[in-house]
Amino acid sequence: MKPFFLPLALAASISSLAAQPAVPTRAADVNPAKIGTTLPPIALVDVKNQPFDLNAAVAKAPAVLVFYRGGWCPFCNAQLAALAKIEPQLKTLGYQIIAVTPDSPSELSRTLGKQPLSYTLLSDSKMSAARALGLAFRVDDETFKKYQGFGLDLEKSSGEKHHLLPVPAVYLVGKDGLLNFSYVNPNYKVRLNGDVLLAAAKAYK
Repeated sequence: MKPFFLPLALAASISSLAAQPAVPTRAADVNPAKIGTTLPPIALVDVKNQPFDLNAAVAKAPAVLVFYRGGWCPFCNAQLAALAKIEPQLKTLGYQIIAVTPDSPSELSRTLGKQPLSYTLLSDSKMSAARALGLAFRVDDETFKKYQGFGLDLEKSSGEKHHLLPVPAVYLVGKDGLLNFSYVNPNYKVRLNGDVLLAAAKAYK
């Protein structure tokens, strides 16, 4: 039998896919990035569908990095509003707020239409950032159909068919890219208290 060789690019692609951890099917099974690790390279798009280099933005100022499920989620909207209330205090401490969601840029515009926010909202519609930080999980078919019954279309929100969502999370990221603080809770109804976030931000100023 003649030896079989894969083209180099294809072999590298297969190797990369094999090395990528599988996405869990339950929020409780995610494996979030740990405190003390460095933010991986992450490229997202903003509300105008323009490229946004998260690493470059963090290098300019430490960030409160938030991952939320989408503008369709009432708990997420309450969290976004709560962040807006403490944004002046976070700015005084030198922090910027960056909120990341699977929503497409057009859905981000809808969110801003419902509640004007002065901080940065970014689209992670392909869930590459959430996967890189170990926050992504796949919504099972039963839950997906249940959401549809509530009028929530995850495919329409993201523009993708992956049925992935992030476990809600908050990170404090230093200018050096280090994750100094994290709050990750599989229970999407429970979000980080603003006072606790401010205390952590002061501690890592």
